[in-house]
Formats: sequence, structure tokens, C-alpha cells
Amino acid sequence: MSTADVSVRVAWADDAAAIAALQLRTWPETYAAVLPPNAFPSGPEAVEQAAAAWHASLTRPADARHRALVALEHNRVVGFAVTGPAGDPDCDPVADAELAELTVDPAERGRGHGSRLLQAAVDTMRADRFGRAVLWSVASDDRLRAFLTSAGWAADGAHRELDLDGDGTTTVKQVRLHTRLD
Repeated sequence: MSTADVSVRVAWADDAAAIAALQLRTWPETYAAVLPPNAFPSGPEAVEQAAAAWHASLTRPADARHRALVALEHNRVVGFAVTGPAGDPDCDPVADAELAELTVDPAERGRGHGSRLLQAAVDTMRADRFGRAVLWSVASDDRLRAFLTSAGWAADGAHRELDLDGDGTTTVKQVRLHTRLD
């Protein structure tokens, strides 16, 4: 009987290109219900720009508690999570963390990567002494909300509408979920 070679670890600067490619590949599915197909950056130049941004954030995080984790299968990045202090005005950045992103490659879903990644993110936020975590989800992302609620997260009543282009043409409705960490 063979065992799968899967793990989660803190992201390294060398992971920037793989994270960027995964993020840009996943966005069209994640936001398909709210954004037109031409709204997504694509092509080698977009991946290079995103990789540079990821490299900068991984080598020079804005706060020591900003962390990126990667889910691996055979040393291939199949998912990532980003944690840090919550930035919402009704949150305490000392006590409240934000799971800013939780992404698993659509082709790799249902294989436990998301659960491992979520548990590692929760463990990381606990280690950083946060007592509560929040996450903003696209309101229409029933799959993500169902996954999180099955793990003990719940809507906390907060919601927002992001104006992506600044003129109200493209908006994304989000709901906030939360969970206790202590």
C-alpha cells in the first residue's frame, strides 16, 4: 500500500511563480458568476507580474504575522492560504486574524488538500495568538461557504460590496464568516 506524498508548509519565495499561476488559473472559476471573462489577467506577462508581487510579499511581509502556506502534492503547489491580522474596522488586529485567501486548484479538489490547508492556517493563526478568524467570501460561492461551515465557521452578519472598477460597473458582493480559534 502506498501513501500519498502530500503536505502543507510555509510558502517560500521560490513558490511565488507557482502560487501566481495557480491564483490566476483559479480566479476565472472563483469569480465566474460575478465578473466577465475578460476581467481576468492572463498570459505569461500576467503570471510574471503576479509572481513578482508574490515574491515581494513572501520576502518582505507587511507584518510578521502575515503568512502564506502552500499545500503540496509531490512538491507541486496545489493550493495556498494567506493569513494575517484582520483589517476590518470592527475587528481587533491583535486578537482577530483574517484568512485572506484559501485556494485549491480545481483539478485537485476533493483530495483533502483544502482540509489540510485550512487546518494548517488555523494552527498558524493560533500560534500567532489570535483568538478569532474571519474570512470574506463571494456571496455566491456556496461551495466555499459549505466547506467552511462544515469546519465550524459561520456567517457573522457582516457583508460588503466591492467596487472593482471604481465607477460601480463591476461589483462583488461578499459575506464574512468567522470562527473562534481559542
